[in-house]
Amino acid sequence: MKYLLLIFATTFWLMANAQNHQNAEEKTAVENTLRDYIEGWYKGDTVRMDRSLHDDLVKRIPVRDNSDNEIKLRLVPKSRMVELTGEGGGESLDGTYQIFVDDIEKNIATARVLSLEYLDYVHLVKTTEGWQIVNILFCSR
Repeated sequence: MKYLLLIFATTFWLMANAQNHQNAEEKTAVENTLRDYIEGWYKGDTVRMDRSLHDDLVKRIPVRDNSDNEIKLRLVPKSRMVELTGEGGGESLDGTYQIFVDDIEKNIATARVLSLEYLDYVHLVKTTEGWQIVNILFCSR
């Protein structure tokens, strides 16, 4: 019985450590994608911005419509994000930021990027090209 418990405990430990190693690798990969996104923005680097965003990206910001005081969502697709980045993005601003990876499960992840200007809530998907951002809901700070 002790031998079976030892085998079970050893197997469990090996599986847990393998999973922790894999999770650490995935977290680093997600963080790298988020760095491409935010540093790409602040450095005006369209290559990094393009690489970080999925083709089906939708970035949204809630805005108040003055005519009826209703909250609307303004949409920014990937093509516009890359274009804005190429026009200088946040080049003249303080590029200080923090990244928080909140959860990774199989091929999806959720995270936050906090910069001097913005708070971004981010959803990512793992593709054949690596992790890419598919959804951003953000607000000005």
